[in-house]
Amino acid sequence: MISYHSDIIQGSEEWLAARCGLLTASEMKLIVTPTLKAASNEKERAHLYELLAQRITGHVEARYISDDMLRGQEDEIEARFEYQKAYGEVLEVGFITSDKWGFTIGYSPDGLIGSTGLLECKSRAQKHQIRTIVDYVSVDGIDPDFMLQCQTGLLVTERKWIDLVSYSAGLPMATVRVFPDAKIQGAIIEAATDFEARLSAAHDKYQSLLTSGKRLIPTERKITQEMI
Repeated sequence: MISYHSDIIQGSEEWLAARCGLLTASEMKLIVTPTLKAASNEKERAHLYELLAQRITGHVEARYISDDMLRGQEDEIEARFEYQKAYGEVLEVGFITSDKWGFTIGYSPDGLIGSTGLLECKSRAQKHQIRTIVDYVSVDGIDPDFMLQCQTGLLVTERKWIDLVSYSAGLPMATVRVFPDAKIQGAIIEAATDFEARLSAAHDKYQSLLTSGKRLIPTERKITQEMI
C-alpha cells in the first residue's frame, strides 16, 4: 500500500521518525551497485547495521550538516520555484512509503506534479552543472549517480514519470524527464529483498544474544542539548 505523509516537513523530527529504520530512495545506491548487482561491501554492511540500530532503538543519530548541504537545501527551494514558474504547480509532500514487497521503502520527493508526475531537485557545483548539460542533457539523459534514487521514487509511488532538475545558481537550470525502467527497478527489488532478509536475521541474532547469558548490561540513552 502506498502511504502519503503530506503534513511532514522534510528534515524535521517527524520526518526523521517516519524514515527511522527504513530503506529509502536516497540511500538505495548503498545496496545496489552501478552494474545493478546487490552490493556486498563495507558501505552496504554499515548501512545494514545503521538501519538495524534505528529499528532497535527507534532513534536516528544526528549527522553533521555542512555548509554545502545548507546551500543545497536553499538551492532546492529555488529550483522548485523556478520549475513552477516554467512548468506549473508543484505540490509539496514530506514522505511517501510503499510496503507492497513485504517490507517498506520510503521516498522524499521535492514535489508531486498532477496525478502522474514527481519532481526531484539537485543542487550542483558549477563544474558538475556544466558536465550535466554537456554530457547528459545533450542526449536527454541524467547523471548515473541519480538514477537509482529516481527509479526508486517511481517504484515507491507508481507514478509515470519524474522530472529531475539540476540547479546551479548563475547557470541554466536543466530538467530531464525520467520514466520507469523495469530492469533497474527489478534490480532494486531483488537487492532490497536480500538486504531485508539479512537485516531480519541480524535482528533475530541480536535478540537471542540478549537472553544468552552474555555480559550485556542494559543502559539508558542520555538526551543531550546543543550548547550555544
